[in-house]
Amino acid sequence: MIISGFTIIRNAVVNDYPILEAIRSILPMVDEMIVLVGDSSDDTLGLIRSINDDKIKIHHSIWDIAQSKGGSILAVETNKALQYVNPESDWLFYIQGDEVIHEKYHSAILDGCAKYKNDVKVDGLLFKYLHFYGTYDYVGDSRTWYAHEVRIIRNDKNIQAYRDAQGFRKNNEKINVKPIDAYVYHYGWVKSPEQMQLKRKNVAGFWNIEAIMEKEPDFFDFTQFDSLQKFKGTHPAVMQERIKNKNFHIELDIQKKKFSFKDKLLYWFEKMTGIRLFDFKNYRILK
Repeated sequence: MIISGFTIIRNAVVNDYPILEAIRSILPMVDEMIVLVGDSSDDTLGLIRSINDDKIKIHHSIWDIAQSKGGSILAVETNKALQYVNPESDWLFYIQGDEVIHEKYHSAILDGCAKYKNDVKVDGLLFKYLHFYGTYDYVGDSRTWYAHEVRIIRNDKNIQAYRDAQGFRKNNEKINVKPIDAYVYHYGWVKSPEQMQLKRKNVAGFWNIEAIMEKEPDFFDFTQFDSLQKFKGTHPAVMQERIKNKNFHIELDIQKKKFSFKDKLLYWFEKMTGIRLFDFKNYRILK
């Protein structure tokens, strides 16, 4: 069984993406790691080269931000990265620049790849998600955050990144997936208030909202959440150094819930049953 990892990255330093941790978190599971580095205003290329692993294969790209609509530039670049994977690979493991896999899930992930390798009905593997917010101590637990997404796809040229590259489609149809017992740890919302707002302004062009972001203050208000809970688990080993070096402190009141009446009902129904009603799914789960 051959597995290729792939990711895209641009301006990782100025936007403080945990891209090194993201890549290192899946390196033990892949046979090669394709990193498509976009034209950056910082030393993103040097950062990726610092990993110094023979599995890393760096390629280069120029991002056409002017052609971006609704984050579509991210799918365009992700599909470019797909062109560089080993054609002999069975599975392709996609990791975004702010996502990290805990080492405790490596076995379950590899077991899932082996189990469905020859089942051609399975287009991908579905992961669960933890979305960290503000600091490494809080996770979102409301419908604001997507609960699942596909991060491993079959090596099929008909499978492409969709919209803003959150998920994938096959011939523009939803792909068939099997769930696995593994989480993606999403750290995109863990930054200082100043760094968070800087990053949001830097990527506003992907969604054509530069004019809106120019009117925003220079710091992000982390009290703008509907519901959070304290994280009681452990973080991936590759994140320990970054967590130790954190230089900001954010205290959030998780007792406060900010829901409309409808969302409050849906929230408590999900808490009681584990079922998320009316949830958009960019995939079809095979029985």
